[in-house]
Amino acid sequence: MKPILLQGHERAITQIKYNREGDLLFSVAKDPVANVWYSVNGERLGTYNGHTGAVWCVDVDWDTKNVLTGSADNSCRLWDCETGKQLALLETSSAVRTCGFDFSGNIIMFSTDKQMGYQCFLNYFDLRDPQQIEDNQPYVSVPCSESKITSAVWGPLGEFVIAGHENGEINQFSAKSGEILKKAKEHTKQINDIQSSVDLTMVISASKDCTAKLFDSTNLEHIKTFKTERPVNSAAISPIMDHVVMGGGQEAMEVTTTSTRIGKFEARFFHAAYEEEFGRVKGHFGPINCVAFHPDGKSYSSGGEDGYVRIHYFDPSYFDFELEV
Repeated sequence: MKPILLQGHERAITQIKYNREGDLLFSVAKDPVANVWYSVNGERLGTYNGHTGAVWCVDVDWDTKNVLTGSADNSCRLWDCETGKQLALLETSSAVRTCGFDFSGNIIMFSTDKQMGYQCFLNYFDLRDPQQIEDNQPYVSVPCSESKITSAVWGPLGEFVIAGHENGEINQFSAKSGEILKKAKEHTKQINDIQSSVDLTMVISASKDCTAKLFDSTNLEHIKTFKTERPVNSAAISPIMDHVVMGGGQEAMEVTTTSTRIGKFEARFFHAAYEEEFGRVKGHFGPINCVAFHPDGKSYSSGGEDGYVRIHYFDPSYFDFELEV
């Protein structure tokens, strides 16, 4: 089946997210608009307007009530998913790089960039306490002086956040005290993306060191490594198969000097157990910045530097596929 092309952004896509049921797909880009789409036919449902800079991150809570976006306009905003109304505005001193709801949808976390003399912070807000929002005062704020956070996800049960850093480290930050619970340093370069499996037992990290790695969420034990020749911008774990999909390419500044074939702008599929690549999907006219599996595992989407989001449906033969050992 041919992919569905979503054209709703003028700039490079920064993140895409499905809601839990998978009927909606949220996309943000280096333009100020956050879009929401019907994933089944690619129809645009609406936009969330209010940001004045590039939007780096988006998340949606468990019951698709609220949407959270973080932007380079030094703000993190909470939206009503259905109406597009802005519910809260949290202002920061620097750009908001990552954001996320915990499992309950009551606690949000977001991290800010280290820029203009400001440190990188990981902030936790409780949405049940309107005073925190009003005073713009998180109940825990964790300074990350060593290396800034480039990507983060909530761990199981909302007890901690798993964050990837610019120096390749992965840390678990407690949601109660903010202290570092566990550390892992398997990557040699910056981590571009971290995504969790559907049951939150594993996370996959994508790094500039041309690998993606699978970790256990609770103890950060390194499980598998998937190697490529290019920096990996994003990686996602299939909810139903032992597969991972990876998107990459090269640095945006090098793109114009290579042809699309050499640029390797394909999504690459690896077997999660055997660490072997078994397929590639072409499509984007530039590096892939983010990938996400549909929660039912029957399709995946990718967002590229070319400003398009593409939804790809798998052929039925894909589900019978098994690597010969």
